[in-house]
Amino acid sequence: MQASAKLVKDFENNDRAALDTMLLGAHSQVEARFLDGGTVLLSIMDVIAKLIGSLDRLTGSLDQETTQGTVGGILKTAERLAALPSREAGRQESFETLSMTAAKMHSHVCDMQETMRYLRTFALTAKITGAGIPDFAGFAEEILERIQSGSSEVNRFASQLSTLDAQLRRARGFAATIATEYSRTVPQIVTDLRENAAKVGTHHQKLGKIAQDVSRLARGVQSKIATVLSALQIGDITRQRIEHVQASFRLYEELVASDATLNADAKARMMNVVYHLAAAQLAEMVEDFQRESRNVVRNMSGFVDDTRRIMQLRDAMTQGGDGQNFLRTLEGSVEAGAALVGRVKAASGEADQVAASTTGTAKDLLAAITVIRAIKSDINYMALNTNLRCSRLGEEARSINVVTAELRLFAAKLEESAETVVQQLTILDDAAKGLSANGATGADTIDQPLADALQMIRDAGATMDTHLAELAAEGEQMFNQVGRSIKTLDFESELGDVLERCAAELAHLAGPDIADISDLAAKAEELGQRIHKTYTMAQERSVHQHFLPATAASAPAVETAPAASSGDDEEDLFADALF
Repeated sequence: MQASAKLVKDFENNDRAALDTMLLGAHSQVEARFLDGGTVLLSIMDVIAKLIGSLDRLTGSLDQETTQGTVGGILKTAERLAALPSREAGRQESFETLSMTAAKMHSHVCDMQETMRYLRTFALTAKITGAGIPDFAGFAEEILERIQSGSSEVNRFASQLSTLDAQLRRARGFAATIATEYSRTVPQIVTDLRENAAKVGTHHQKLGKIAQDVSRLARGVQSKIATVLSALQIGDITRQRIEHVQASFRLYEELVASDATLNADAKARMMNVVYHLAAAQLAEMVEDFQRESRNVVRNMSGFVDDTRRIMQLRDAMTQGGDGQNFLRTLEGSVEAGAALVGRVKAASGEADQVAASTTGTAKDLLAAITVIRAIKSDINYMALNTNLRCSRLGEEARSINVVTAELRLFAAKLEESAETVVQQLTILDDAAKGLSANGATGADTIDQPLADALQMIRDAGATMDTHLAELAAEGEQMFNQVGRSIKTLDFESELGDVLERCAAELAHLAGPDIADISDLAAKAEELGQRIHKTYTMAQERSVHQHFLPATAASAPAVETAPAASSGDDEEDLFADALF
């Protein structure tokens, strides 16, 4: 009786307001802190998803097909450049042939000019000699005009040949400059391109391997964060168990308020049992909360090592041996080669102009020599006609006949020189055609291969710079957010004391001994059934059975309580939660 009286006195004097305030505050803090923690983890998941996306795009730009295309393009460029010196040598030979041929024609053209001067002299002599012969003056004037026309054609031919000779001398100078530049620059450029082509493949393989390692680490972090997100269920579980403790108090108060037969002693003893039940629920809740919160922090701490390794690998990807993107280093090397070849471009352009104009000049010379030969034929026929007429005139025309015979003789010499020139022009034309064929080594062909390679490298470098910049930014963001999240997710240090105080306060209110309510079995069973229905976890029902057993007929079947989490298999931390 003495113990029962003390229980009633404590019950009457007990003020549960402080406990209610503590439980309400704990519930609010758990809800807010775990909501913030989930938001932080989801933001990290977003960053990692972006990081993995950047890695996928990067590895896509480093795939075998892309690498082979880049390497193949550079090697093709090297092959085209390697062929330039020999092709330039061929063009140099064509220029030499043209120069030699033009030089040979000069002497024959001089002979033709000399012959035309003799022909003009003889034509004038014939005109003077035949001045007294009827109708001969007009004929002599006509032959003189044809000779004058022939002289003009031969002189024009000589002028064209001199122009060609000057062009060829200038072009040979250009070609010599080009040959010197090629011998100095092309071999080294070709060597660099071939070496760098091999380096591109090796570099891409290295980056691809690092990208795979980063992707593996990132996906590992992603998986661990998913596990931590799952582990955050402890916050929801803790919140619900606080609500269930609060509900047990409310159900008790509703029960005793509706039953006037319960005296103060009965109410005090039933309240004591409810306190013991709530204290046991909170004690187990605090133990589970602390264990799982430590697991969360431990797992998050493990992320730091992974993210630090990701940052190290990221730095290895973004820097070459000299601290630059390898492709940017390669770009600088090719640019230097392109600048050297660019100096050849102007001289090559001049030589190309000669190559293009020589064929036209050869055709003009052929046309001119045809005219000269036609004039020669006219002179020859006119001289022959004069001889025939002089034969009919007898002794009077003997002197004219001698002059016209000389005209025919020198016209024949003109034909010999013209024939030789025609032969040389055929050689000139063939050489010019060969020069035009070799003209494919002109300005565009000189610098286009390097321009193509340079553009290819710039495009690949720009793509890689973009992907690596994304990787750098996202990796940095992930590292920073993981670092900040560890403090955010340290729930034990933030909430552990609050929950422990709630459990301690309940244990104090319950006292050391649990009251005997065997004489209140019906009321205890009714209260037990009401409280039992609020539970959502097997652990709560298992604890409940020790204080207010629910009958099998009136309460749902109690699930088997799971074993406590070891902390090693986060996937099974909350298999006991029955939502």
